[in-house]
Amino acid sequence: MTPLELPGYAHVYSGKVRDLYAPLDAGGRPREDQLLLVASDRISAYDHVLTSEIPDKGAVLTQMSLWWFDRLADLVPHHVVSTDVPEAVARRAVLVERLDMAPVECVARAYLTGGGLNEYRASGTVSGLSLPGGLVDGSRLPAPIFTPSSKAPAGQHDEPISYDDVVALVGADRATVLSDLTCRILARGNEIAAERGILIADTKVEFGYRADGTVVLADEVLTPDSSRFWPAAGWEPGRAQPSYDKQYVRDWLTSDASGWDKGSGEEPPALPDEVVERTRAKYIEAYEALTGQTF
Repeated sequence: MTPLELPGYAHVYSGKVRDLYAPLDAGGRPREDQLLLVASDRISAYDHVLTSEIPDKGAVLTQMSLWWFDRLADLVPHHVVSTDVPEAVARRAVLVERLDMAPVECVARAYLTGGGLNEYRASGTVSGLSLPGGLVDGSRLPAPIFTPSSKAPAGQHDEPISYDDVVALVGADRATVLSDLTCRILARGNEIAAERGILIADTKVEFGYRADGTVVLADEVLTPDSSRFWPAAGWEPGRAQPSYDKQYVRDWLTSDASGWDKGSGEEPPALPDEVVERTRAKYIEAYEALTGQTF
């Protein structure tokens, strides 16, 4: 995972699937007000970055986020400063504001599935919120709910936290804003996506703060990497739903075909060409169905 050498930029950090660079000023010093956010073609699953990449993934997610930022701008400002970036990272990078990031993973759910479903089955709650009885995998919730999680260090799992935990981390006023914005973003996303035959089951968003305290939407938003996208035509509560996200990769890794035990601590195997190609096709299919544009 060697970062690219980009003239005029200094590498700052590499996460699982993104790389950050600081623009250099006229004196060759890193600027403190902006960052170049580069979405790679790397893909992660079960807390591992796979050796196989998904061609065009970074470009698809970046272009989809830009499309959404425009449609959410009346709800919350976003961090994008410019899409004028080096040719080597064209279409998969954006120049963004450097923000003081909120220390919370802001998650909202419009449908019950995944970890939320597991908690509901055990206690009738999700993140401590009581839900109606009789819900099943894929049930639509009466309204989006805020189900935050911790921001775990690299290599560790994010863990669900309560709203009171968020208050303790950021204060009551900011907790109210983060909860409200996260749910409104998911609700707006579903209003728009439903017209295009897509349901957004849940989503994770990132927020940061400007020096004056303004809350800003950062990172990516409403993509198949940060959200569960379901084809509306196939939605059927009571079973696992078909999806546009990287579930195809997860399913292969946990199948007999991979020969990998996710509890072994060993690195996952490389993906077969067919899995890579079908995963790429899923990302592009989601982009084209949502935006109406050809990738």
